[in-house]
Amino acid sequence: MQWQTQWSSLDRGIRANFRQPAFPLPKYGLTASAQVWHNDEPAYTLDTQGGSVTIERPLAKSGPSSQRNPTTTLLLTYANQFETYQITNEALEDLSFRPTLIALGLDPRTGQGRGRLSSLDFDLHRGTVQNEVNAKTGYVASLHLEQAGKELQGDFDYWETTLEGRYYLALGRQTSIAVRARGGSIDPWGNPEVNVPFFKRYFLGGANSLRGWGRFEVAPQSGSGLPIGGFTQFESSVELRAPVWGNLSAVAFLDAGNVWTRTWQFGSLKYDVGPGLRYNTPIGPIRVDLGYQLNPYPSLLVNGEPESRHFRVHFSIGQAF
Repeated sequence: MQWQTQWSSLDRGIRANFRQPAFPLPKYGLTASAQVWHNDEPAYTLDTQGGSVTIERPLAKSGPSSQRNPTTTLLLTYANQFETYQITNEALEDLSFRPTLIALGLDPRTGQGRGRLSSLDFDLHRGTVQNEVNAKTGYVASLHLEQAGKELQGDFDYWETTLEGRYYLALGRQTSIAVRARGGSIDPWGNPEVNVPFFKRYFLGGANSLRGWGRFEVAPQSGSGLPIGGFTQFESSVELRAPVWGNLSAVAFLDAGNVWTRTWQFGSLKYDVGPGLRYNTPIGPIRVDLGYQLNPYPSLLVNGEPESRHFRVHFSIGQAF
């Protein structure tokens, strides 16, 4: 059992995490978490109460054989969480703060929200890679299904499906090609503005997504050009990774993807290309990527101003995928 408690003028509350590796049966595992937390920041207040319970079932034994053969894991999670928040007018008017609000799951359009999310999630993960932080060979495939509301009660009612696949191919001893594709959609039962919480909306762009754009900049836009998120997404990337000298390597990448307003609605894609550098460290590669937009948004606003540059530079730790 792990506990975290804190009491200050900005953050206060208690969090607990519990993991039992052989429950309810020897081949299963149980993970439970709960929290009561209050954030009182200058820009917003946020109260979160609730928790989740996950039952995990590995379908392959750990050890040397799992490094050669596919490993499969099933997870079933029940989550119940209540959240209420209020954003100050000053934060709403500062459009440079908008990506931070979106990252926190707070709706910058209305400035406030509340509701209880009660959901049941099913996840299937299968893969052959030995090191997902810096994979060189093998594949990873995953499926996520989520139902919220209906018989589970709560304030939100929707069904979500997401799929992701990654493939890594070695070309000689050091060079490799990495490919990723991911897509998903949220199907609300009724009005999506009421039945889907804002933090479930899809956005793309950033260090691990469409790298020609900044965080959350690829999404359906409001009439004024501000990204507001959507309910269907697709993204794909391909990278050529090659050594340069010692721990330094270089990549060339192509990203494609977009987000659409309606459920299972697909249309034209956004594209970007660029180079990148990687420096390998014990905690994973330190990377820098320069992404250039091949087909920019004509009406996108960034920090409240029309987008004036069609490239982005990203610094991060670990491979993009």
